[in-house]
Amino acid sequence: MNKPKIVVLGAGYGGLMTVTRLQKALGQDEANIVLVNRHDYHYETTWLHEASAGTLHHDRVRYDVDSVINRSKVEFVRAEVEDIKPAEKKVVLSTGEVEYDYLVIALGGESETFGIPGLKEHAFTISNVNAARQIREHIDYQFATYATETEKDENRLRIVVGGAGFTGIEFLGELVNRVPILCREYDIDYSKVRIYCVEAAPTVLPGFDPELVQYAVAQLEKKGVEFKIGTPIKEATTEGIKVDKGDGELEEIKAGTVIWAAGVRGSSLIEKSGIENMRARVKVDADLRAPGHDNVFVIGDCSLVINEEINRPYPPTAQISMQQGEVCARNIVKLIRGDQGTLETFKPDIKGTVCSLGDNDAIGVVYGKKLTGTKASFMKKMIDNRALLMIGGPGLVLKKGKFNFI
Repeated sequence: MNKPKIVVLGAGYGGLMTVTRLQKALGQDEANIVLVNRHDYHYETTWLHEASAGTLHHDRVRYDVDSVINRSKVEFVRAEVEDIKPAEKKVVLSTGEVEYDYLVIALGGESETFGIPGLKEHAFTISNVNAARQIREHIDYQFATYATETEKDENRLRIVVGGAGFTGIEFLGELVNRVPILCREYDIDYSKVRIYCVEAAPTVLPGFDPELVQYAVAQLEKKGVEFKIGTPIKEATTEGIKVDKGDGELEEIKAGTVIWAAGVRGSSLIEKSGIENMRARVKVDADLRAPGHDNVFVIGDCSLVINEEINRPYPPTAQISMQQGEVCARNIVKLIRGDQGTLETFKPDIKGTVCSLGDNDAIGVVYGKKLTGTKASFMKKMIDNRALLMIGGPGLVLKKGKFNFI
């Protein structure tokens, strides 16, 4: 009797959680598990803003996939996913084709530029480890070059962050801690540095508690961030950005560094696959399966789960991705063991949300209680450590965890 083959695409939060739970729940004689990922490491997406600003080394944000999977139960394939063919029950990889009985799509998201001209060509995105390294090195280069120029170009010291959501605000929190260090290192007057946060929405951190948002804005403004809220970016150029002033006229903001942190969509492979989607995200059934595909599960940034209380999608967070991974694994185990009628319904359990404002500052709501400052920062690090614990156990926490609580 042939064992069913489970193929998991992506070693992000959702994919790794699915695989680590499957390898614990299933015996070697019950299924073949295949994990496909373009890198041989997992990176903590929620730490990339630190690596981008240069406050955390890029190697700290990643760990080897081999350190958390059981190679006697899981086959790891390092390859690019090129196509998904649900009708044929196979996936096309850069290394060949893989057939499956059950498929888990956990490919993560891609930057969404909303068609704004020039963003892809002239703006950085905080999207992966190498992109984070590029941002850090670019900022360092701009400061170093300014310091050695005979005719100073102050645009080199101007940084624009497009987007005041979680990624944008957390990056700004790290950046305002790093810039004074760069200024001392290169003998630059800190007052010459300009940091802008440009957001099309009418508020910073939309949907977050207004009192906490006010705290975050005040903390960042105190460290030099200039907010331009309700100001859509209309174009990115080689010299900076152009924004809508509100009267139909465009204002140019010159900057040597533009970082786009305002939009995430699902994987373009979803659109290519023919699975029904919206902006490359699949509105999954209650059990996390793609509509019309009983053997295809979609989790993480590629999935769309509606919060029925407000009739809006839940945000694509690591917390939700990991919870989806657990439910997905349990449902696949049930299918393999013939319990199709008892598949589990996914409902996010939001224990809290914390937004970092730098190493020892943050805002958050945890179990309904508002937190700011060092208490919120402590909780943020505990959340980060918990994610490591759930996937890799105490050993991974000791190796990669955050322990500088004060």
